Amino acid sequence: MTHALMQAFAMVFEPHTILVMVLASLFGLFVGAVPGLTATMAVALLVPVTFFMEPIPAIAAMVTATAMAIFSGDIPGCLLRIPGTPASAAYTDEAFALTRKGQAELALGAGLVFSAVGGLFGTAVLIVASPALAEFALNFSSFEYFWLVLLGLTCAVFITSDRPLKGLITLMLGLLVACVGLGNPAGFPRFTFGNTEMTGGIGMIPMMIGMFAISEVIRYVVDTAPPGEVVVDKVGSVLRGQWALAKKYPVQILRGSALGTAVGALPGAGADIAAWMSYAMSKKFSKEPEKFGTGHVEGIVESGSANNSALAGAWIPALVFGIPGDSITAIVIGVLYMKNMNPGPTLFTTNPQNIYAVFMLFVIANIIMVPLGILCIKAAKRILKVPRNVLMPLILIFCIVGTFAINNSVFDVGVMLVAGLVAYVLEENGFPIAPAILGVVLGGMLEENFITSMIKSDGNLLAFFSRPIAAGLAVLTLLVWGLPILRALLGRRRVAAA
Repeated sequence: MTHALMQAFAMVFEPHTILVMVLASLFGLFVGAVPGLTATMAVALLVPVTFFMEPIPAIAAMVTATAMAIFSGDIPGCLLRIPGTPASAAYTDEAFALTRKGQAELALGAGLVFSAVGGLFGTAVLIVASPALAEFALNFSSFEYFWLVLLGLTCAVFITSDRPLKGLITLMLGLLVACVGLGNPAGFPRFTFGNTEMTGGIGMIPMMIGMFAISEVIRYVVDTAPPGEVVVDKVGSVLRGQWALAKKYPVQILRGSALGTAVGALPGAGADIAAWMSYAMSKKFSKEPEKFGTGHVEGIVESGSANNSALAGAWIPALVFGIPGDSITAIVIGVLYMKNMNPGPTLFTTNPQNIYAVFMLFVIANIIMVPLGILCIKAAKRILKVPRNVLMPLILIFCIVGTFAINNSVFDVGVMLVAGLVAYVLEENGFPIAPAILGVVLGGMLEENFITSMIKSDGNLLAFFSRPIAAGLAVLTLLVWGLPILRALLGRRRVAAA
């Protein structure tokens, strides 16, 4: 273990890795601070660059860019009332109300400091929980993995959308895309329509770059709303008063961090859902709920802790089971496979130095967030004035060149453009795209484990319930399926009785 830790330390504190982290941090801060550019988009844009990196610098770039982008999304929310990322949307009105009251420094400081605190809390849980879960996961067979993947897909449908039917439709779309090509247990070409390019399947990375970057470019093109105006001339010291907030709201910080980590670990949830849930919980349990919406910092403290702790939480199922906790880790899993760091329990036993390095990267990213975040806040007015009509074409060019560079394939560029258009149409009509992403990532794993299990059991479906862990996961999955139906039936019965 000591040898592995020393190796991890050497890989993380190598000058090249540190330089990558600093550059990725600046990139993440910029992307998060520009309204309309998301943390997921930042990671998607980094994928072509990481293609030319060693595994640890590649992961370092993604970890730091994500953490910085989630925080810096608070800046336009506070100064313009336009959230930079979906994770900041939950408390944008609260932060803007504080700015109107002349307390922009307090709102931005709370977002920065408690994002870092939440991130460190989530990292501590990641460090403690991941190895224990990996040891437990070594007992898993194809039966357990089948139910685990099915549970993950189920959570993605019911958690990421207030309309489960729409979530189910996009999930099915993702599973359909996962079926394309020869990558199936039978090795039979499916849905290729005689096209040799499609025999290798639809590339996950081009598809994700399209869904998260190109869709935003299209959204900008059709958006006719005028840009917002910054309502403050100068932001003062953002750290003043933060220690007093920490002493006043310790329960809220702990509750937000714990909830964020737990929600992040649920497949398909992510930081934005964690922030909304945490803000709602903060208001529900507050001693001053009437102040919420008028510029009350309590909700920002709790939600800010939740959104960054969710990032680390999402890595727990991604590293241990290969099941992404959110759309960001879905992209990361693709990069891990590309770097021969296949996620799963064996990663902890065969390459422990890589796992320790990942843990260190999370700690460093959340520590350097504070000084770099302060610099970003000071430069906020200039960042927010970057003309979008210049930025968006540059992003489009970067996406096209980067996607082509991965496989030197024009077909991949076509996949990216079509995926971007599809994602835009889906989101404009209220369909969540997270279930589609999980369907693409987990579709092959679901089919492979089902076929393997059927071969092992000689076609006996009862074998899926014969092992204790598999039976427990099966019951949990079936309960998640049955609860909405049961709730609907009870609701109808009440209406009929009334």
